[in-house]
Amino acid sequence: MIEFLSLKKVNEAYEERFQKAASRVIESGWYVLGEEVNSFEKEYANYCGTNYCVGVSNGLDALKLLLKAYGFGPGDDIIVPSNTQIAPILAISEVGAKPILVEPNPITFTIDPEKVKAKITSKTKAIVVVHLYGRVADMDPIRQIAFEHNLKVIEDSAQAHGAVYKGSRTGSLADASAFSFYPSKNLGAIGDGGAITTNDGVLAEKLFALRNYGSPKKYENLYRGYNHRLDEMQAAFLRIKLQDLDTRNDARRKIATTYLREMKNKHIILPEQPANTAEHVWHLFVIRTSNRTELQRFLNERGIESMIHYPIPPHLQQAYKEMNNESYPISEQIHDEVLSLPLSPVQTDEETQAVIQAINDFVVIESVIHEKQELQV
Repeated sequence: MIEFLSLKKVNEAYEERFQKAASRVIESGWYVLGEEVNSFEKEYANYCGTNYCVGVSNGLDALKLLLKAYGFGPGDDIIVPSNTQIAPILAISEVGAKPILVEPNPITFTIDPEKVKAKITSKTKAIVVVHLYGRVADMDPIRQIAFEHNLKVIEDSAQAHGAVYKGSRTGSLADASAFSFYPSKNLGAIGDGGAITTNDGVLAEKLFALRNYGSPKKYENLYRGYNHRLDEMQAAFLRIKLQDLDTRNDARRKIATTYLREMKNKHIILPEQPANTAEHVWHLFVIRTSNRTELQRFLNERGIESMIHYPIPPHLQQAYKEMNNESYPISEQIHDEVLSLPLSPVQTDEETQAVIQAINDFVVIESVIHEKQELQV
């Protein structure tokens, strides 16, 4: 079986260094907000090209803390993509603000700037941009819209560690950016973790306090904060993996380039080639097909694991039943058609070729096509 992603294989190369790092943390006797977190924050801020990095417990908490720090809440509208993983919408709801869903560009999967304009009202306070699947959103028009309407721009960079837009890395493309270090991410911990990057010193100081019970100084609580701290052990592991992030992202790009060059099947829509102004990091290689069930079954028969990111759009989730009657046709079609193929920095050339061959060999039986057409009518 060609695994979709083997975290065991991804982390094998780091095992000896992880063990040394773990021993270093244990022997230090300091296990919360110590030197490992402090050092990682400096190193990751430098990597992203920002002045500050605030290590937090996970990506969802990073988004929630950002919205909280900005003071967003009841009565505020925050624009967010309609075809995202649900985390940014949950974060908006958590602070009491209202998520305003905007359809994506169907080619790039990222939020459509032209559609953003139509959703802005006097209640709008911010735009959350999701770099979905490791693809950088088109930030210039988003930033221009935000400037014209005095809005904050927040990046959800959970799937885009190290991606580049016009010479700058994600994490530095907006007022602030939220990252997840969930194990499967391009920069993944051995557990949960997250971070916020920004050039805003006042915002950063507030975030440092909010993640730690609202306390900028021990036993003094300036805000009603949370316990959302990045763990010392995870910070130690992330410092090690950060050193290899660009190399591993390059390995992902190589596989994606090979897929794009050699996959040829009229029943499958490949993701768009990145423009010269962008360097995607291919957290996921997502194709589209109206014959997803048949293709996934065919790949499984060939011993190739695939996944669906994501089968249900946020507005159709039970958690947001108040949105269930709303219509976002582009997102609905995307969620009905997307399929993620194996792609990881430890994937072998033989595995890559096997995936390509299977995609090229996939044939849709004409009767299946006619049956679907009849159902649509």
